[in-house]
Amino acid sequence: MKRLSWLLLILALVAGVASLMLFGLPLAEHKGYVLIAFQGFRYESSLWAFVGLLLVLGLLIYLARLSVRLLVTSGGLLNPWSRLHSRRRVRLASEQGFLDLAEGRWARALRHLKQAAHSSPQPLSYYLGAAQAANQLGHYEDSDSLLEQALNRQPQAELAIALQHAELQLARGQTADALETLQVMRAHHPHHHLVLRQLQQLYLQAGDWSALVGLLPDLRKEKALGNAELSELERQAWRGRLLQAGRQLNADVPATLAVLQQAWQAMPTAQHREPELLAVYAEQLRVLGAEAEAEELLRHALKQHYDVTLVRLYGLLHGRDVSLQLQTAEGWLKQHPEDAGLLLTLARLCLHSQLWGKAKDYLESSLTFQRHPETCTELARLLAQLGEVERSNGLYQEALRLLDPRLCPPALPAAT
Repeated sequence: MKRLSWLLLILALVAGVASLMLFGLPLAEHKGYVLIAFQGFRYESSLWAFVGLLLVLGLLIYLARLSVRLLVTSGGLLNPWSRLHSRRRVRLASEQGFLDLAEGRWARALRHLKQAAHSSPQPLSYYLGAAQAANQLGHYEDSDSLLEQALNRQPQAELAIALQHAELQLARGQTADALETLQVMRAHHPHHHLVLRQLQQLYLQAGDWSALVGLLPDLRKEKALGNAELSELERQAWRGRLLQAGRQLNADVPATLAVLQQAWQAMPTAQHREPELLAVYAEQLRVLGAEAEAEELLRHALKQHYDVTLVRLYGLLHGRDVSLQLQTAEGWLKQHPEDAGLLLTLARLCLHSQLWGKAKDYLESSLTFQRHPETCTELARLLAQLGEVERSNGLYQEALRLLDPRLCPPALPAAT
């Protein structure tokens, strides 16, 4: 704008000089005459005198406006309650307040940010910072009051204020209040990703697996989490849900088993193929006495995808047909002859069928590939039953040493 003004001024001067050169000489010879008469007023002069009068009047008006502007500006500079000083105070208070907040000077931050909030037309950030500082000082009522003032001043910022409120409530340990705040916000803003994320973290922290499972579809729909994080959260939620279903308090075994089976059926089909979830469900079935169902489930799952963890668990189950179970596991041995876990499972299945010699061979073969404490314990128990007490004791000590070297101290020196 300044460049345009200067350009117009230069053009006006050039035009004035050109006009003077073209018309100046003829006008100099004829001074002209101006007459203004109105009722009793009469003014007459030459043209040049009239033009000069207009220029003087224009200059006087310009000087008067400039003087008024200077007076207003100087009045603002001198008046401590002027708008200029008010803006300056807000700026200084906000800068110092946020600096104090970042550096942990809570009392000073509270004082400066409250000052900035009272004088600013857009006080939201100052109220939120002041509420955080008051919360850090333990002034919880003041913190809630500041958030309420922020809501009164800027009601359109309800969501931002509620999210801050929930965070402060969690910092105080008021988990139930934070949950209530977020649930109200979810009712008002059902698709907001920050509300969903905070609810997800709260459910995860509280171990409320049923609520977390119910939140998963919205988290996926709104893309509130990355794919990898969402997949891990889904496994964790369903794992917790299965464990929770299998540990129903004040419920008999059939009722608990029904709840567990219902939770498994409610899972997405893709999760039924997750080895971790299969292992949790099968273990819960085993604990509740439904070993035949667990064995059948794992047998079908292992036919589709071989997994070491599931193979180890398979050896702890008593199916309806133990010989079929052993035959199935021996079929896996052809593709995995060096799997120590599979050999341990085969040994356990042989023990179920009282095939002592075959079980011993499988256990010893397993130890050649991996010295595992479970395998040592199983073989020690079998050897003790077969009368090989000395070797059995040695394997028990080895199992203890594998679990924790401190559990098997060095042998005492022989007495002399």
